[in-house]
Amino acid sequence: MNKIRDMLQREFIIQDLKATGKKDVLEELVHVFAEQNGGMDSETMVRVLLEREKLGSTGIGDGIAIPHGKLAGIEEILVGFGRSRAGVDFNSLDGRPVHLFFIIMAPDTSSAKYLKVLAKISRMLKDPKMRKDLLEAASVDDLYRIIETMDQKIV
Repeated sequence: MNKIRDMLQREFIIQDLKATGKKDVLEELVHVFAEQNGGMDSETMVRVLLEREKLGSTGIGDGIAIPHGKLAGIEEILVGFGRSRAGVDFNSLDGRPVHLFFIIMAPDTSSAKYLKVLAKISRMLKDPKMRKDLLEAASVDDLYRIIETMDQKIV
């Protein structure tokens, strides 16, 4: 099965997002991908994510959003995580601010694996204890460990 930890690097975790709006959050989240993978076009990634948002918000409720998109030129699925203590208006389905963001960027040729990763992250975040632990984690290492633990539990 696809392990989230194989796609999520510690460098892709933002403990305290500074952005306060949807586009700014997406820019901040993709910046770490571009920073770690020279040559990635963060503007194109943001555009792809905003196009996806037009189809319906990836703010799924319970303070969670899973922005995702496909992009030519990416060789493997990338997963990132960001936390906003203040919360961001992300047009969530429940109308509440989003605090926990998982971002997925996949190669434009990826379908089955991409959907499995999206589904797995959704299942992981259904656990109220995991959401609480992510909100309260004190460091990037703690955040990574929480995600890794849930990754091993959820098939």
